[in-house]
Amino acid sequence: QVQLVESGGGLVQPGGSLRLSCVGAEISFFLYRMGWYRQAPGKTRELVADISSEGMTNYADFVKGRFTISRDNAKNTVFLEMNSLKPEDTAVYYCNAHWTSRDFWGQGTQVTVSA
Repeated sequence: QVQLVESGGGLVQPGGSLRLSCVGAEISFFLYRMGWYRQAPGKTRELVADISSEGMTNYADFVKGRFTISRDNAKNTVFLEMNSLKPEDTAVYYCNAHWTSRDFWGQGTQVTVSA
C-alpha cells in the first residue's frame, strides 16, 4: 500500500525557517510528480509548489523567492525548504504524488507561524 509520510512541521516565529520532508513507500517514486499543498482553517487546499519527475519546479506566487522544493529519488523523498515564513503561511501542509490516474496524499504536517 502506498504511503506518503510528512515530517518537519512545527511552531516557528515570523521570519523563521522550516524544512518539510515527505517520504514515499511502496511507490515508484521517480515516476511521480510530487507536490506540496496547504490548507488553512476555513480555506480550500491550495498548491504551494510541485516538481516533475524530471525536476522541473513550479511555485505559487505567494511563495516565490521564499520556498524551494526539491527531490531525492534515491531516497524516495521530496523536500520543501521554507524561509522568511509569515503568519499567513500557517496551515496543514500535505504531500501529494501524482502519475497518470494515480494520486496519493500524505496525512499532513502542521506549520504554525506565530510570535
